[in-house]
Amino acid sequence: QVQLVESGGGLVQAGGSLRLSCAASGSIFSMGVMGWYRQPPGKQRELVAAITRSGPTNYADSVKGRFTISRDNAKNAVYLEMNSLKPEDTAVYYCNAQGLQGILAPFNTWGQGTQVTVSS
Repeated sequence: QVQLVESGGGLVQAGGSLRLSCAASGSIFSMGVMGWYRQPPGKQRELVAAITRSGPTNYADSVKGRFTISRDNAKNAVYLEMNSLKPEDTAVYYCNAQGLQGILAPFNTWGQGTQVTVSS
C-alpha cells in the first residue's frame, strides 16, 4: 500500500504564504504524476497544480503566478509553495500521487487532507 502524509496547512492572513509538503511511503516501484487538489467549503474538489516526474507542471488559472509546485523524486515528495494567499484559497488541500507499486500494480492515492484558512 502507498500512503501519503501531508503537512504545512494552517491559518494565515491574506497576502501571506504557506508551504505544503507531502511525502509518499510504501512499496513504490515508480512514481508518476504528483499533484495538489483542494476542496473549498461546499464545493467540489478541484485541481490546483500537478507535476510530472520529469518536471512539466500544470496550474489552475486561479493560482498561476502565486503558487509553485515542486517535487523531490529521491524522497517521493511533492511541495506546494503558496504566496499572495487570498480568502478564496481557503480549502482542504489534498495531495495525490499516481504510479506503480512494487508488484507493478498501478496506484492512485490521496492524502488525508490539510486545512488552509486565509483570513481577510
